Amino acid sequence: MRIFRLLSLLCFGALVLSAQSTGSLDSLYLKNPSYRQLTGLWKHYRPARADVVMLGNSITAGAEWNELLGRPGVINRGISGDNLVGYLQRMEFVGPLTPRVCFIMGGINDLYAGYTPEQIFRNYTFVIDSLRSWKITPVVQSTLYVSPQWRLAEQKNQDVAKLNSLLEAHCIANEIDFLDLNARLADGRMLRDEYTTDGVHLTPAAYAIWAEELEPLLQKFGL
Repeated sequence: MRIFRLLSLLCFGALVLSAQSTGSLDSLYLKNPSYRQLTGLWKHYRPARADVVMLGNSITAGAEWNELLGRPGVINRGISGDNLVGYLQRMEFVGPLTPRVCFIMGGINDLYAGYTPEQIFRNYTFVIDSLRSWKITPVVQSTLYVSPQWRLAEQKNQDVAKLNSLLEAHCIANEIDFLDLNARLADGRMLRDEYTTDGVHLTPAAYAIWAEELEPLLQKFGL
């Protein structure tokens, strides 16, 4: 077990080094007070293991997933404001939990910070590869569109569509489940206003739909 974890950490370190290619953008997560607060707390939390980890940004962080999904073995690893490089840097708080599956959502903060869809996709694949190095099954959830309430909605949603296209193609090629939540929550290429509180964050009704969409996958994995 120790040898396996050492190899996993070495592999993870190589992935992180590979991701450092976009200059100052890659240090943005360090300026996020929520990142420092939560990772500091996680160092003191003592969960032995999890069945499911929800990995993401504020959209993931916005729900109590163990209660929403009705399962005690679900741990939330969402951080408000986080991006894909931030996810990579905190895999130490996912891998040792040895979940059977990790549901990932991300990319919208990256797009608004100035990353291109291609750069985000590249970092996303590093997150997927890191999870697989821990023998964790990744499930990619579509990056959600923003609604017209949010700034630059039309422009950024074009990038969201491109990112999701890259992610879905990667998942098909690598036999990874891809969950298209926009099919339920969006109208064309816009998040429906009735499902968002401010243009990007979700209402309780949206989280209920998200949970419905996760249920078949949880059953597929025997959870």
